[in-house]
Amino acid sequence: MPPVVLLPGYLAGCEPYQGLVQAAQGLGVTIRVVPLRWWDWLPTLGGRPVTPILERLDHTIQQVQQQYPGEKITLIGHSAGGWIGRIYLGQAPYCGRVWGGVARVARLITLGTPHTSQERWTRRNLEFVNSRYPGAYHPEVQYICIAGEAVQGRKWTLAYESYRLTVGKGEVWGDGITPVAAAHLEGAENITLPGVWHSPRSPGEWYGSPKILPQWLPTVSAAMR
Repeated sequence: MPPVVLLPGYLAGCEPYQGLVQAAQGLGVTIRVVPLRWWDWLPTLGGRPVTPILERLDHTIQQVQQQYPGEKITLIGHSAGGWIGRIYLGQAPYCGRVWGGVARVARLITLGTPHTSQERWTRRNLEFVNSRYPGAYHPEVQYICIAGEAVQGRKWTLAYESYRLTVGKGEVWGDGITPVAAAHLEGAENITLPGVWHSPRSPGEWYGSPKILPQWLPTVSAAMR
């Protein structure tokens, strides 16, 4: 069984995910994190193309498939990594290149991914994704979208501003960064986890915490068998 490939979130390197990797290993799932460093994201700032991240993702998946020829992989995308994964699956040119990851990926799991956004820098890439690949677009790919419901937005808080920039309303529930509504995708298997925060740096349990991982990872491992 090939390892699961995990694509980090925006401005994140691979190091913050080592706790998740170790916890998953204890549940019998091997996860390989795309070897990014936070500064690898710098060329994508200001809404510029995420091509450098796609290149690193593609390289990692090709390495895995060399070890497991003929096997499709499971891709987990945390935060922005989820919608970047949707670009990777696609067969329409993105900045002059067709990635065609649908031929290599059996399932896409997104963790706290803002699949929609009104934020001007993110909007350009997300409009590309949602206009060409709306919802769970590829029928041959299993989509699982996981949202955290830890905090309701209150005025003058980071959660409120983040939710407002994402869905236009601040007083909704989410993981402190991504509101629940934006983290779900039409046609996907959509899961909401109460009390779960956005990232390893959050003040509470996040998607990759040892206490939270068993709430969703068995869904992934069962599908891989």
